[in-house]
Amino acid sequence: MQPTALVHEAYLHLVDQTAADWKDRAHFFAVAALAMRQIVIQRARARNTTKRGGGQQRVELDGHDRGDGGADLDEILALDEAIGRLAQLHERHAKVVELRFFGGLTTEEIAAALDVSTRTVELDWRAARAWLKGALSSNQ
Repeated sequence: MQPTALVHEAYLHLVDQTAADWKDRAHFFAVAALAMRQIVIQRARARNTTKRGGGQQRVELDGHDRGDGGADLDEILALDEAIGRLAQLHERHAKVVELRFFGGLTTEEIAAALDVSTRTVELDWRAARAWLKGALSSNQ
């Protein structure tokens, strides 16, 4: 999925929330990153269903979603599951991953959004990457 298409779809999900009461910037970014993560996972699951014998031919109207690049569908789903497990152990680490990977935020933006120092974000990112690497390699 193209980044622009992902942002547009996430925007539509966020605008659709009629009673959205953003507490602060961090809350908005957390909800936006979660929306993007859910969109990516929903697309991966839909493709995986088709891949596993759905039988229907997929036709994209916008021509952007060619499916010829990016991560393997199984890898995306495994990453989502691993982030969910990480959130149970270290919620802030999972938020850092979500904001960086799905939200595209920089270290400084994540620090501001989570109200922590950039050093804390760097340490959380390093720890989360190591944990995810171990979790994903043990799934294979």
